[in-house]
Amino acid sequence: MLLLVTNCRDITTDFVVAELKRRSLPFFRLNTELLPQALCVMDGYPRTAWSITLEGKTIRGDQIRASYFRRPGAPASLNPPKDSGEQAYVDAEWGSLLKSLYARLDGTWLNSPTAIFLSEDKPRQLMLAHQLGFNVPFAKITNDIAAARRVTQAGPAIGKPLRQALLSGGQERVIFTTRLERILDEDAAAISMAPFIVQTEVIKKYDIRVTVVGAKVFATAIWSQEHQETEVDWRQGSRPDLKHEQIQLPKLVEQQCLNFLSALGLRYGAIDLICDREDKLWFLEINPNGQWAWIENMTGFPISSAIVDELEEIARV
Repeated sequence: MLLLVTNCRDITTDFVVAELKRRSLPFFRLNTELLPQALCVMDGYPRTAWSITLEGKTIRGDQIRASYFRRPGAPASLNPPKDSGEQAYVDAEWGSLLKSLYARLDGTWLNSPTAIFLSEDKPRQLMLAHQLGFNVPFAKITNDIAAARRVTQAGPAIGKPLRQALLSGGQERVIFTTRLERILDEDAAAISMAPFIVQTEVIKKYDIRVTVVGAKVFATAIWSQEHQETEVDWRQGSRPDLKHEQIQLPKLVEQQCLNFLSALGLRYGAIDLICDREDKLWFLEINPNGQWAWIENMTGFPISSAIVDELEEIARV
């Protein structure tokens, strides 16, 4: 039995479900926001002694052979407590149960939640990329205006979030990678509020999304320079006509990508590279749990099939 840990609206998991059904493989999709509607039992011993009954189906720990941690949602009760303290208590208890469940599934994950969390450390990513021989743009992680200026005064530069790109609230919005034209003295207070990444800008020919699943490498050129709004950050503008194209990476870079995942303890990763105007490739970052369904849609790469292959391989161990 394969376990998919996600949420009801996760389209990427829908792709995996379709592939599992095509192969007639048994699976259980756990949309974790629905857990308060489930009956959950966990024994102190052994680690497989747990069960979840939800919507008439029951999954037991001893049935799980491989697991895919995608995008779990926060458990949400149909009748939540009105008292904020009681709600905080309920949220903490469900969060604790999920942490225990994830720990009990160690050895079955495509990417474990712990490996994902540790791999999201962008300064660590940059250090490791250097060590593995990638070309990496000069960067500083700082809240010091003087340090930021040392990058911008050396030439074109960009700024981007260290971790949190989504601003929630009444006007939810995304912080995209931004070109830093000038940093003024009056910007010092704003910069000091939180660290960010300031990095030498690589003048692009195109962006590259490298989706790695096990030993399989799927490289996609994203022709971001064909539209003004996608020049700095190809995600900006949400252009449905943004050209995506299958490409073959140089063998050295392909092996560097595989080595990168191995060093992070991952079986899956979405690596962002840049191809500059001299066809030199540069490392930007890795998302250890990044989206990939749109890549499969745009290019025909069999990513969902590769993920199910990898889950089957884990299940055989």
